[in-house]
Amino acid sequence: MFKNLVAKTRSVRRYDESFKVSEETLRSLVDLARLSPSPANLQALKFKLVFNAELVMEVFRTVRFGGYFKDWGGPQPGERPAAYIVILGDLNIKRQFDLDAGIAAQSMMLGLTDLGLGGCMVGSFDHDALKRLLDLSEDLVITLVLAIGKPAEQIVIDEMTPGGSVKYYRDEQNVHHVPKRALDELII
Repeated sequence: MFKNLVAKTRSVRRYDESFKVSEETLRSLVDLARLSPSPANLQALKFKLVFNAELVMEVFRTVRFGGYFKDWGGPQPGERPAAYIVILGDLNIKRQFDLDAGIAAQSMMLGLTDLGLGGCMVGSFDHDALKRLLDLSEDLVITLVLAIGKPAEQIVIDEMTPGGSVKYYRDEQNVHHVPKRALDELII
């Protein structure tokens, strides 16, 4: 059952924008992150919840989706995220947040899938513009932006052939394919 949840948890880049995500749903996701392991148990992350429609649109303007889709400008009107959780590192607690942010984001992504929702960990965004937009203090560093909504795309995992490409792509039917290396190729 858990393996199925992990396999279903994909990076969603197109959403049903008419579906609204509540503050309570976002809070429940942050609670999953709160309960997750934290390096040295420092719990150095903070979270900014973005669910107000105007602010959601402003955040959208600072993020970039789907780097492998060279001919795609990102989600179009009607397929944009309904909410965001901006994952922040508190410099008063520690200086490096990669592990913290990855663990927290994956816990929230699994939670989203369990709720029938989807997300995308976005690492490509305009740091300065987003920091100003959210009026964040200097002691907070933006580590990741988690885009959230109801998925409006089909995503499938494909077994990658040895030497094949890791690049995700969309086929003629607009199905999003994600190549994964074979298990035997990963185990040494």
